[in-house]
Amino acid sequence: MSDAQLTSAAASDERIKSRSRFREALIRPELGGIVGTIVVFTLFFLFASDSGMFNSQGIMNWSQVSAQFMIIAVGACLLMIAGEFDLSVGSMIGFSGMMIAIFSVTLGWPVWLAIIVTFALALAIGALNGIIVVRTGLPSFIVSLAFLFVLRGFTIYFPQTIERKTIIGGIKDAAEGDWLAPFFGGKIFTGLFQWLGEAGVIAVFERGTRKGMPVVDGIPMLIVWALVLVVIGHVVLTRTRFGNWIYAAGGDAQAARYTGVPVNRVKILMFMFTAFCATVFATCQVMEFGSAGADRGLLKEFEAIIAVVIGGALLTGGYGSVIGAALGALIFGVVQQGLFFAGVESSLFRVFLGVILLFAVILNTYIRQMITGEK
Repeated sequence: MSDAQLTSAAASDERIKSRSRFREALIRPELGGIVGTIVVFTLFFLFASDSGMFNSQGIMNWSQVSAQFMIIAVGACLLMIAGEFDLSVGSMIGFSGMMIAIFSVTLGWPVWLAIIVTFALALAIGALNGIIVVRTGLPSFIVSLAFLFVLRGFTIYFPQTIERKTIIGGIKDAAEGDWLAPFFGGKIFTGLFQWLGEAGVIAVFERGTRKGMPVVDGIPMLIVWALVLVVIGHVVLTRTRFGNWIYAAGGDAQAARYTGVPVNRVKILMFMFTAFCATVFATCQVMEFGSAGADRGLLKEFEAIIAVVIGGALLTGGYGSVIGAALGALIFGVVQQGLFFAGVESSLFRVFLGVILLFAVILNTYIRQMITGEK
């Protein structure tokens, strides 16, 4: 082959063809999430800016809601990139919260022990979920759907059998003085927010027993956990060999095995990580409310998947971004709380969310096809 032919062949090879930074940005998985976030914030700034949505208390409200979605979206994102689904996330949230309540309140265990045992139990269930998927070859959709019903059934059965009720309270009293509970139910930077209130930067209570205290007195650990998980997930996915394995396992599992990627181990670990994230959510929730309910976590699995898809992940695996999933979760929280601040009927939340989901998926698909030439 002549030099001219080699040059021509190289120029036509997509693997080595150079792209501009703009074109590279257009095919990033976060594109839909970025556009959606800009649109959502713009709309609510125009229609709800005078409602208190963007003061300190308003920001804290939608930040906490977004953090809830963000925690479970990180786990769902990594699992989906690895090519699998976990529809039992919502049931795991309810189950884990109930186990913490039963262990600590009903059985009288120290809260720190109840939390640790619950995490161990959740990780074991996540591992079992993954092992069944990789060993049997069954679709994770079916396996995790079965676990959705199993875990929800146990979440209802255990408290009814032991306590004759489906809500167990008293967790805050049990957690009093516990060393581990503040890591899930406490707040950080309380001194800073006290100073900001005294300096007039943020609002303070004008009357009552809390007069002079800042309306927002710290950053809840729920938000801290969300940010930590996003950072860890992003670093693992983009800066480590294991992150490459996750992409490879979801892109072409058989080809990945040929190159030495431990596909089965990667998938099982991702199921375990998803269960871990669900349990973090559940622990923060029971510490905040002081109770566990059998109905907690309903539909959270679908909300996590939607946040990930809005963030640019493909349902077929091998493509996605933790940052994109975090933006999808942020859209969730802002829309849910923004409709309230804007005085819009709250039932329209899911309508608005569906429109954003459809828009993000179409935008991501169209731009990627336009740039890469994919069919």
